[in-house]
Amino acid sequence: MKLECVEVVHVEIPLVSPFRTSFGTMTTKDTFLLRVVTDTGEGWSEFAADPQPLYCSEFVAGAEIVLRDFLVPRVAALPSSEAALVGPAVAGIKGHELAKAALETAVLDAELRSYGMPLAVYLGAVRDRVPAGVSVGIKGSVAELLDDVARYLDEGYVRIKLKIEPGWDVEPVRAVRERFGAELPLQVDANTAYTLADAEHLRRLDEFGLLLIEEPLEEDDLYGHARLQSRIATRVCLDESLHSARDTASAIAMDACRVVNVKPARVGGYLEARRIHDVAHAHGVPVWCGGMLETGIGRAPNLALAALPGFTLPGDTSASSRYFAEDITEPFVLDDGHLPVPRTPGIGVVPLPDVLRRFTRARRDLYRG
Repeated sequence: MKLECVEVVHVEIPLVSPFRTSFGTMTTKDTFLLRVVTDTGEGWSEFAADPQPLYCSEFVAGAEIVLRDFLVPRVAALPSSEAALVGPAVAGIKGHELAKAALETAVLDAELRSYGMPLAVYLGAVRDRVPAGVSVGIKGSVAELLDDVARYLDEGYVRIKLKIEPGWDVEPVRAVRERFGAELPLQVDANTAYTLADAEHLRRLDEFGLLLIEEPLEEDDLYGHARLQSRIATRVCLDESLHSARDTASAIAMDACRVVNVKPARVGGYLEARRIHDVAHAHGVPVWCGGMLETGIGRAPNLALAALPGFTLPGDTSASSRYFAEDITEPFVLDDGHLPVPRTPGIGVVPLPDVLRRFTRARRDLYRG
C-alpha cells in the first residue's frame, strides 16, 4: 500500500450548546479531517484538538504544519505505508501525538477498507454495542446543571460525568446526588484544575460515592497523583498524564491511578490505545474511552475501541445529538443507553458529501505522490 494523496479538510460545526470546562468554553467544533488516498483505497480521520493550545500543547494550525513538513513525508517515503509502520516511521519526531494519531488512523482506515475488515475486528472487540455516558460541562447555576442532567438521563445515558473546577465541585456534586440518588453512576473531571494542596477539599467528594475523579492535578504529575490517591478514597483516574503504555504501567505501579481513561488521539492512535488497554486489563485496572467532542469520524473508531474486554466503565461515547444538530456522518443514535459498534470495513463511516461541503471552510493538499 502506497500513499498517493493526503488532504486536510478544515471543518467548523456549531455545537448545540456551549461546552465549558476548567480551561475554556467551546461553541463550535473547529478542526480538520484528514483524508488519505492510497493505491488501494481511501481513509479518513479527525484531528482531535482545537484551534488554541488550551487543552493540550497541540492545535489545529500547528498540527497541519507538523503533518505537512515532518510526519507525512516520512510515511510517504516508506516502501509500503501500512498502519503498523506509521508509528515507527514518525517516532523520531518528538511529541505531536494527536497529529500522529490522525495520520495513523486515516492510513489504518484505508488499509482495513482494502481488506474488508472492520476496525472493531482488527482491535479485538468483544461487544457489538457499548454503554454510553455523557459529559456535562460547567454551568451557570446548579439549577441549570440539574435540568441538563435530568434531560440526559431521560434520553437514556447510563453514566453522568460532571466537569468541575475550584468553586464548582462539592455543591454541584451534592445537588446531583440528592436529586438523582446514590445509584446513579457519577464521576467528575477536573481537567488538571487542582493542586495537591487541595487534597483535603477534594476528600469532601468521598461522601458521594463517585466512580472516580479524573485528572485532578497537573498532567504528568504521577507522584502528586499517587500522594493524592493515598489521601482520598475516591479512585483517581488519569487522562492527560498518560501518553503511552509505558506511562500507564508506571502510573499503575505507583498507585497514581486506579482507573485509566484512554483517548486514542492523545496517545498517538488506536494501536497504542490498544496496548494501553492491554496493560491496564492485565493489572485488573478498569478502562474507559474518553471523548473530545468528536464528529462521527472520530466517534466511530472510539466505539470500536470501547468494545474491547477491558473497557468495563461507560465512556464519553455520546450520541451525535449530544453535541451536533447535524453530524458530518450518519448520526449515532442512543438505543437503550448504548451505541452500536460499526461493523462495516475500516472505521465504519464516511462523511456525508453534502453535509461535509456545508461545514467545510478550506481544503488543502499536504502531499501528492
